[in-house]
Amino acid sequence: MTVHRTRHARRTTVSVLAALALPVSLGLLAPAAHADSMSGPFGPACSAVPEDGAGSFDGMADDPVATAASNNPELSTLVTAVKKAGLVDTLNNAKDITVFAPTNAAFAKIPKADLDKVLANKDQLTKILTYHVVAEKIAPDKLADGTFRTMEGGNLTTSGSGESYKVNDSAKVVCGNVKTSNATVYLIDSVLMPKM
Repeated sequence: MTVHRTRHARRTTVSVLAALALPVSLGLLAPAAHADSMSGPFGPACSAVPEDGAGSFDGMADDPVATAASNNPELSTLVTAVKKAGLVDTLNNAKDITVFAPTNAAFAKIPKADLDKVLANKDQLTKILTYHVVAEKIAPDKLADGTFRTMEGGNLTTSGSGESYKVNDSAKVVCGNVKTSNATVYLIDSVLMPKM
């Protein structure tokens, strides 16, 4: 009877260990699966991007960043600002950059009179726009706790996890990890302001 109980106890212990090992082994696989899911665009505003054509994710991947942005209906105000600042060629010819791109809704948060004033001041506009550009491609996992030097010369910070990230503790990434031929783009819901 004692032998039978011991064998039964061993079998129970092995079963319990096996049951515990399965979630652990699945947990070890989870980061790889998560990394795969982050290889594409993520975020709530990604659903507004057209499914096909030049403004789709596939279409944007074929073009340099300023051209790609001009085909995305969510970025028409940004494109107007980039043209006014004379930055189209600068952005299109840059290599391996990251652009934190304010959406039309981000620009709409700025009172119209203030926005018009900035759009009319090329130096100030250039300073603001180049503050949104980093001279390296930033992968989503680098956003968790990052500090990056911008083309404007100042620093911006990023924080967050999963699919929820903020820039300078204020602007939310609403559609991230969008690829163009020369840039990684993160659409954000507020315009970033450098120190003037």
